[in-house]
Amino acid sequence: MRRLLACCCLVLLLGSAATAQAQQGLTKVAENVYSYVNVKPGTPQNSFAANAGIVIGTRGVLVVDSLVSAKEARRFIADIRRITHKPVRFLVNTHSHLDHALGNSEFRRLGATIICQELDARSMAANGPSQLAGAASYGLSAEDMKGTVLALPDLTFPDRLRIDLGGVSVELVYPGPSHTAGSIFVHIPERKVVFTGDILFTDFHPFLVEGDLANWPKALDAVAALGAQSIIPGHGPLSTVKDIADMKEYLVIFDAKARELAAQGGDPAVLAAELKKVLPPRSQGDGLIAANLALRYLPKK
Repeated sequence: MRRLLACCCLVLLLGSAATAQAQQGLTKVAENVYSYVNVKPGTPQNSFAANAGIVIGTRGVLVVDSLVSAKEARRFIADIRRITHKPVRFLVNTHSHLDHALGNSEFRRLGATIICQELDARSMAANGPSQLAGAASYGLSAEDMKGTVLALPDLTFPDRLRIDLGGVSVELVYPGPSHTAGSIFVHIPERKVVFTGDILFTDFHPFLVEGDLANWPKALDAVAALGAQSIIPGHGPLSTVKDIADMKEYLVIFDAKARELAAQGGDPAVLAAELKKVLPPRSQGDGLIAANLALRYLPKK
């Protein structure tokens, strides 16, 4: 139940009451690599501002994450077809959260093999049905979710998996637990590009409830060590190694202050406001400060 509540808070607080607007199209970040980046606003209908992208090889296309619904995935596929008509052979889920994985079924319809790290594949199987059943609680209407069905991974891996797309290779790397137990990053060495999934949030307050705060900085170090020229976070704009360092600092500051405030006690809203004062500023995701504090640090009522 606590995990379900955490997922509910994730999607509710990333979203807003603002009227949804269409995302911009895919942005070219390197030769044959495209991505959604810096999506705004972070509404449910905009997949809570999740980034997603593609890598194109001579053999076909690899997709990184599938967005929040069949409807969103179809929009993504339409954007892909504006760039290439090569077959979509692979879909990689960087982790199991609904804003990155509930669009899977539309890519399965195209014949794509769905891939995920084994720990988050199990999480998707355990929690995906409740995410679909509770879509209205996430701010997603029946129309938003029309045609959305759970599509679990076809292929899982423990640590690393290399995929040859023809002319370009893609490396799926598990750096240990971070945002979730099985979050991975997707590295394209020949293009000096990495999709970090939610290991990295840039200019966006991160969701920390399920995170392993002890190992998360090590995962960020693993991303930084790649020397990538284009770093695509799970949420936010194209990033740099400074953004990675800032994320590490954010985790330390949040954890220390949250522990202090939890020991102090008091009204959760007041405590969250105090916590925000010491955190590095972010333009999106303010509501996640209170959610992270309540679900990870404060006594359960």
